[in-house]
Amino acid sequence: MTTAADIMHRGAQWIPVHETLDRAAQLMRELNVGALPIGDPDDRLCGILTDRDIVVGCVALGHDPAKVTAGEMARGTPRWIDADADVGEVLHEMQEHQIRRLPVIEGKRLVGMISEADLAQHLTEDQIAGWAERVYARSGTSR
Repeated sequence: MTTAADIMHRGAQWIPVHETLDRAAQLMRELNVGALPIGDPDDRLCGILTDRDIVVGCVALGHDPAKVTAGEMARGTPRWIDADADVGEVLHEMQEHQIRRLPVIEGKRLVGMISEADLAQHLTEDQIAGWAERVYARSGTSR
């Protein structure tokens, strides 16, 4: 059985809720990622911050990314998957909620992230095609 831990990208890092968006953008550049999980002081997942969130939800609205925090951008219920979850559960979670990045949690700790690139490296062409059809056909937007 292939699990979330088998296909995830290890070494994902939190961005604290109090950290500013300009620092988040710098961290994204340093880590070469397009999204960071947002963590509260108790190391609980509060949301996901994407590079698109910074541009569309802050800069394009005329806000200063040096003054807006990651926590202010956290919206909705954060989605995650347990490290031991079967790859079918991973696909279901991503499809059901139309998400393209999924934090992987083990023992209440962030241990990795699963992205589209991770899926492409570990799944069959049929699995990838089915996932893409369900996520992109329903969403109608880029996330």
